[in-house]
Amino acid sequence: MVEKKDKKKNNNLEIVGDRRFVQTKRRERKVRKGRMRRERLRVFLRFLFIIFAAYLIYFLSKLPQMYLPKNAFSIVNSVAVQIINNKIVPTHKILTVLSGIPVPNRPIYLAKTDKIEKTIKQLPPVADVYVRRYAFPARVQIIIKERIPVLLIAPDVKASPVAYFTQDGKLIGREYLPLKTNAHPLLVLSYGNKGDDYKNWDLERVNDILKIARYVEMYSHEKVEYVDCRNPSDIFVKISSITIRVGKPDGQIFNRIARLPSILPQVKLLDSKIKYLDLSWEKVNYLKLE
Repeated sequence: MVEKKDKKKNNNLEIVGDRRFVQTKRRERKVRKGRMRRERLRVFLRFLFIIFAAYLIYFLSKLPQMYLPKNAFSIVNSVAVQIINNKIVPTHKILTVLSGIPVPNRPIYLAKTDKIEKTIKQLPPVADVYVRRYAFPARVQIIIKERIPVLLIAPDVKASPVAYFTQDGKLIGREYLPLKTNAHPLLVLSYGNKGDDYKNWDLERVNDILKIARYVEMYSHEKVEYVDCRNPSDIFVKISSITIRVGKPDGQIFNRIARLPSILPQVKLLDSKIKYLDLSWEKVNYLKLE
């Protein structure tokens, strides 16, 4: 009797276990079906979004506000072309070189700017060019980075400058003068002929002249007004109080300039009119009177 009850109990447990197993499997199938439905819906919505985005891009690409006007590079003060940061190169010169470039016949976001940058870089004062593109309406912003002027060349103090050198040693002619910039290049006097042809100066020569001016300012505590290089082997430097003859630009020139602190205070006490202070000798200083 006891054995029958045990068997019946075991059978009941097996039935209950089978029901639970079936119910678990059903729940798992429902979960899987729900996930599949959500995944299908997600794929369908993604497909619809791609179709909509493609149509929107196509629609926008056909709008006239996405294209530069055909005369964008030939009109002064055009709203389609904005040129900024050009202090030395006039805007009309930039537009002149741009007029030879065909306006891109494609939406602004697909328009290539390499040719614009390369063409403007051909202008001597321009160091680099950056082009930004905008839409609605389509327009470009051209940002100019100009070379920094460091030497201003003139044949005489009272004459107008004829050229200037940039920080990287590039010589630029009078067509970009007078300079309209916050930079204050050093005035250098040079005739530009015979042994004093500034057109043959390189970056090393430019830096040597700048160094001479810096040394004179450092030891005199005065601003250099100009450096006279019209005689390449006999250089003069003008400061506010006096003209200084520093002589030949050899290896001793900076040692000669270093004597200024011990000489200038005495020179300023003299009542005589002084033409220049002569430092061209190695150990002797002279005053040239007018």
